[in-house]
Amino acid sequence: MSYKLVVDSCCDLPDALRKDPGIEVVPLSLEIGDYQVMDDEHFDQLDFIARVAASPNPAKTACPSPDRYMRAFTGDFDEVYVVTLSSPLSGSYNSAVLGKNLYEEEYDDGKKIHVLDSWSACCGEANIAILIRELKEGGASFEEVVEQAERYKEEMRTYFVLDNLDTLRKNGRLTGVKSIVASTMNIKPVMSAEEGVIIQRGQGIGTKKALMKMVDIIAKETSDVEKKRLMITHVNCYERAMTVRDMILTRCSFREAVIVDAAGVATVYAGDGGIVVTC
Repeated sequence: MSYKLVVDSCCDLPDALRKDPGIEVVPLSLEIGDYQVMDDEHFDQLDFIARVAASPNPAKTACPSPDRYMRAFTGDFDEVYVVTLSSPLSGSYNSAVLGKNLYEEEYDDGKKIHVLDSWSACCGEANIAILIRELKEGGASFEEVVEQAERYKEEMRTYFVLDNLDTLRKNGRLTGVKSIVASTMNIKPVMSAEEGVIIQRGQGIGTKKALMKMVDIIAKETSDVEKKRLMITHVNCYERAMTVRDMILTRCSFREAVIVDAAGVATVYAGDGGIVVTC
């Protein structure tokens, strides 16, 4: 049966998949001060990073409307799989669910639509989206894809180290973190997610040691690595991402390791130099 994969623009897909006609990226909007831009193919990362550095105000994002999702569900295909940002971090999941409900109220065409809350972001969404694509290309049914993707989401882990947590903090995305050591001490937290809520897992003096701590945690917590895909999103720091990939692969033999560039949403919240890892 024909299918379509719909993701929000926080999903950091590899370049080849961004051009796949069977995948639609529904953009969030980005804002810094009076400047607004859509997180689409016209997003200029370096320009946005410069605007953030020059602005006294934190950058913000706005999720797609239910109507925008509803429009993504129209077309000549039998199944739709939607992967969104973690619902505790964004309204994108709720908008997609409302868009599904609106579509089913207006069109009685029997189309099967499943909206999956990734409990993650950026490369985490991409990891799930790629799995769904692999399952469908392998001939899996709608029910099999839903069951396996939901189980994969529950088993997948997300970790990140950022040079600066101010944007996450000022936008209320750190509600699951009890306390963070002052950044003036150059102590960088190692962060993770628990059912989509950001939590702190460790820390290091400086980014390099924090990344090493993150790698230690990944190596200790990840099992069956030979069956899993390692994905890394980086914000304007490809060499740092390669170093992290190599550090992880010396400890864990993942079946595949993919590095992807951050699109607009990850650039807003992870910030210049940010590294996000999912596996």
